[in-house]
Amino acid sequence: MGSVEVTDHKPHVVCIPYPAQSHIKGMLKFAKLLRHNGFHITFINTEFNHNRFLKSLGPNFQDGLPDFKFETIPDGLPPSDADSTQDIPSLCDNITKNIMLPPFRDLLRKLNERAATSSTCSNVPPVTCILSDGYMPFTVLAADEFAIPVVWFVTLSACSFLGFLHYPALIEKGLAPLKDESCFTNGFLDTVVDWIPGMKAIRLQDLPTLLRTTNPEDILFNFILEANKKFPKASAVVIHTFDALEGDVLHALSAMLPCVYGIGPLQLHLNHISEDHSKQVSYSLWKEDTECLKWLDTNPPNSVVYVNFGSITVMTPQQLVEFGMGLANSKHSFLWVIRPDLVVGESAVLPLEFVSQTKERGLITRWCPQEQVLNHPSVGGFLTHCGWNSILETISAGVPMLCWPFFADQQTNCWYACNEWGLGMEIDNNVKRDEVEKLVRELMERDKGQKMRIKAMEWKKLAEEATGSHGSSTINFDRLVNQVLMRKSST
Repeated sequence: MGSVEVTDHKPHVVCIPYPAQSHIKGMLKFAKLLRHNGFHITFINTEFNHNRFLKSLGPNFQDGLPDFKFETIPDGLPPSDADSTQDIPSLCDNITKNIMLPPFRDLLRKLNERAATSSTCSNVPPVTCILSDGYMPFTVLAADEFAIPVVWFVTLSACSFLGFLHYPALIEKGLAPLKDESCFTNGFLDTVVDWIPGMKAIRLQDLPTLLRTTNPEDILFNFILEANKKFPKASAVVIHTFDALEGDVLHALSAMLPCVYGIGPLQLHLNHISEDHSKQVSYSLWKEDTECLKWLDTNPPNSVVYVNFGSITVMTPQQLVEFGMGLANSKHSFLWVIRPDLVVGESAVLPLEFVSQTKERGLITRWCPQEQVLNHPSVGGFLTHCGWNSILETISAGVPMLCWPFFADQQTNCWYACNEWGLGMEIDNNVKRDEVEKLVRELMERDKGQKMRIKAMEWKKLAEEATGSHGSSTINFDRLVNQVLMRKSST
């Protein structure tokens, strides 16, 4: 990383993620990288998620970080002690209605007042920039009021982001919202979309799934439409990807939006940074089980299937059983993350047959340190929901995938992983144990799995090159810092 330019005071970036695990994790990594490059950081969580951090990381997780502070704002939802992601439509509705704008504005004012009255030794600088999740669009209104730049951080893939940006065009062409319920079953979703610049022809069903509604007033569909209007108003759009992976898509986005920067994978940047343990910032809203790493130590190289459907995906009891019996019948060892809220409306219950078949070669846990797991030598494959953090983490580890996308951007990520990047094989949404068994065996034993493993290692090398001292992501990060984030504070 290059050094930032010298200014009269330390630049102060306020970071505000969309209030869900994957968005928070990506933003925290970006914030850590900025802190290492000389920025004062204020990181804003909702009160609900801050309390989850206190539960998972302990009350002292903020200690020892004088230039990395956490603040909170309310989200406008009813109080809850649940250890799970909040209702996504309710969150999006409150964001669209600017419910969080007044407390966010008040917090910015408080931070600047604190800077104005602080002593030199306390070194709290005024806010110089807002680094906002692209799906927290109300922040641009506050940025205008305080006359500071706002930079959008997109924690999605560039391909899914481009798909979201073309929702208005889908409306114009009569492709969304869907005309009626028959569109879900009559082949309409197989319509080929061959007119999006930077994308090869894909099907409507491979675009982000929030378009799959028959209701023009659908909350999530309209949330995307409203967010799209704000993207051109930013000083820059930063995407957690890298040029070699999504170059054509990034080029297309650069023609639509100001100053597009691909700067990922962020963890590979952070791997170059040597920090004292007391200055680490953890990412997980769930308490992580690190004992599973010891279990992995007992397994041979490339022998374990890691299974994790992320922080939001839910499934039916029958789908859980089909996955479980498919894993059991494959005869391969596995580490399976089953969140308490993974099964819709019920606790996760697996049949006695599954337990008896897998007790010597399977481990189930509630949550785990995923990047450490993926980088463990014993892990040979990843059964995933195709969330973007998971995709980048598996690329960074050089591990091939089985893909079972759930919603939103995950279908687009899956299509690219399987069809463009050669990293994955898709499991049908109507999951059956025989298919799970077959694909696990193909991934772990057969030629196609071996070819995918070789391809995954090639992508790992390209990701490492992108984040090396002269890589595209490193160059983009330095340009972002010096041409955008430092601009206001140096005038």
